[in-house]
Amino acid sequence: MFVDEVLIKVIAGKGGDGCTAFRREKYIAMGGPYGGNGGNGGDIIFTVDEGLRTLLDLRYQKTLKAQKGENGKGKNQHGKAAEPLVVKVPLGTVVTDIETGLIIGDLKTKDSKVVVAKGGRGGRGNTAFKTQTNTAPDFSENGEEGEERQLKVEVKMLADVGLVGLPSVGKSTFIASVSKSKPKIAAYHFTTLSPNLGVSKSSDGRSFVIADLPGLIEGASEGQGLGDKFLRHIERTKVIAHVIDMSASEGRNPYEDYQLINKELEKFNPKLLKKPQIIIANKMDLSTAKENLIKFKKDLNKDIPIFEVSAATNLGLQPVLDYLADLLDQIPELVLFEDDAFESHVLYKFKKEEPYTIEKEDDGLWVIKGKEIEKIFKMTKFSSEEGMMRFAKKLKRMGIDDKLEELGAKPGDQVRILDFYFDFKE
Repeated sequence: MFVDEVLIKVIAGKGGDGCTAFRREKYIAMGGPYGGNGGNGGDIIFTVDEGLRTLLDLRYQKTLKAQKGENGKGKNQHGKAAEPLVVKVPLGTVVTDIETGLIIGDLKTKDSKVVVAKGGRGGRGNTAFKTQTNTAPDFSENGEEGEERQLKVEVKMLADVGLVGLPSVGKSTFIASVSKSKPKIAAYHFTTLSPNLGVSKSSDGRSFVIADLPGLIEGASEGQGLGDKFLRHIERTKVIAHVIDMSASEGRNPYEDYQLINKELEKFNPKLLKKPQIIIANKMDLSTAKENLIKFKKDLNKDIPIFEVSAATNLGLQPVLDYLADLLDQIPELVLFEDDAFESHVLYKFKKEEPYTIEKEDDGLWVIKGKEIEKIFKMTKFSSEEGMMRFAKKLKRMGIDDKLEELGAKPGDQVRILDFYFDFKE
């Protein structure tokens, strides 16, 4: 089964919890804090496997979850970091964060890999909090939660030339004739249900990859036929090759076929029409083809190379391959995405975001929300009084106490952060 797009949830591993422990050994007075740090949670990494062609392995996995880091232990033993969860994907995979719309990774080389979700930091043990004024801290941290994301994972095939055309114009026959690809060929529409790749060679041995993209009909860019599923694969191609049934064996007008396909390409992505194009006038061995080609050239009125071929009889195929090889030598490396489409760590580092928001509900409950404050809350161990006091001091330093008072909170009012309730005190 050919699967080229999946939606998936990824949850990186939580960091291990820090340990609260004290050194208590005979003959060692005032042993002090002895708790180790927790290990970092596992990252989730996508890496290229050249043997894969589809995302079938991810099709039925709704969630990918990495392992938690090991907790810290006494005797200053730090927890072991969790191993990353490595997921193999095909060459040409694009990973997009659904929430932000930014590209996390474009895996277009054989050694590409990208961290799609970062594991949480391990919590610090009480040894890490020892200071000159607090020589025996009685608290430690919980591990940080790992990143959680909703991702769109899609394959955009890496091919130099994309064959486009309406059903039954001979695309599959052409690619079978110029490469070792073995597509299904039959005398009915939508014979090809997934893209086929083939490696072709020019007369002097230069090789390049051709993709047969199936299912283009009128309305393909809007979901008709199979075109909306496979149009994405043409975005990576350097050259678009229109395969046109010049014999009009299906009763269609060849020039109208050409216009229709270009119209669908433009609707899907206007940049596609800026790519170099050639026209492969197929089925030239049939009686009406010559006459139709003369009329086609008149209607076209553009300087686009036209090659007369018969894929079924191998007529005129080599000149097409030689021209394509020369043309590909002149085209620079394709840039599929602009720089601002990618997720940037600098962007997020300096992104202005309030550390918290405060809202009052109808029943008088004050609710504090925000990624920063929720992260601090989750990493606080409320099992020790010292840990609770440290959390309260952090709230005060962040200005939450002053903000609540400014908004009209009175002593004794209830305040909630996630599922934790406490009373407001001046």
